[in-house]
Amino acid sequence: MNVREPFDWDGILAWLGARAIPGIERVEEGAYVRGEVRVRYDGTLRTNREAARVRRLFDVDHEPAPMHAVLSRDPMLAPLLRKRPGVRVPGAWEPFELMVRAIIGQQISVAGARTILGRIAATHGLDPHVLSEVTLEGMPRKRAETIRLLAAEVAGGREVELESIPGIGPWTANYIRMRLGDRDAFPAGDLVLRRNAGNLTERELLKRAEAWRPFRAYAAMLLWMG
Repeated sequence: MNVREPFDWDGILAWLGARAIPGIERVEEGAYVRGEVRVRYDGTLRTNREAARVRRLFDVDHEPAPMHAVLSRDPMLAPLLRKRPGVRVPGAWEPFELMVRAIIGQQISVAGARTILGRIAATHGLDPHVLSEVTLEGMPRKRAETIRLLAAEVAGGREVELESIPGIGPWTANYIRMRLGDRDAFPAGDLVLRRNAGNLTERELLKRAEAWRPFRAYAAMLLWMG
């Protein structure tokens, strides 16, 4: 499938690889692999199946030029954008899986979250009907309850109001939204974002980020990736 250039394949592949759920997905030999699906890039994005999910996961339909016009005005973001002109916001293969990933990732390392996700996937799978009925081990009790409540909402076919679920605050909600397609979502409370933006407070970062609308999710990726 055609991709609007520039396209930071190496950046998004590294991001997904660092967060790949053991036993479900992996990055190997320059490709993203999930079950029988294999995605490569050689000037066009090549996949053997699941084209719609691949488009979403790799932010294929993003048009870089308008984002560049906005973010390049900021002297902090401009050099990051020159380094990664094809920055993308990784999407989600499956929304519920992404929500669980975000909850588990609260206040722990990427590697730690990946380990826990792999253990849950191996023991229970990532089906909301199952996770709504089990008690998850290996994480804080409140976080496990948040996942159970979320799973019950999804399993019941109800539209999820993220911040109405105990344990899902602004950081988690905005991280989920940005990866589900809201390209202006911005988890301003993130410690790494604030540090990489010059040790700003959350309020200071939000104020500066007003000039980055409607592409704040891309600004977050630039700051995270450095």
